[in-house]
Amino acid sequence: GIINAVLKPILIIYTLPINILTLGLFTLVINAFLVLLASSLVKGFKVDGFLVALLFSLVLSVINSLLHRLVH
Repeated sequence: GIINAVLKPILIIYTLPINILTLGLFTLVINAFLVLLASSLVKGFKVDGFLVALLFSLVLSVINSLLHRLVH
């Protein structure tokens, strides 16, 4: 949670031009890198590679979107 709260906004601001060019899809790549970072810092949480982290990021984004729609 701390990684997502602190690093994600900074990375999104720095990668804003490429994020605009990819219509926001680069955010999934940022999320994948953050998942890999969390995997290296948190014991008991292991991600085997970038593609798995990217898939995890995609699934997490879909679930967050669905939960956001349920709440609002």
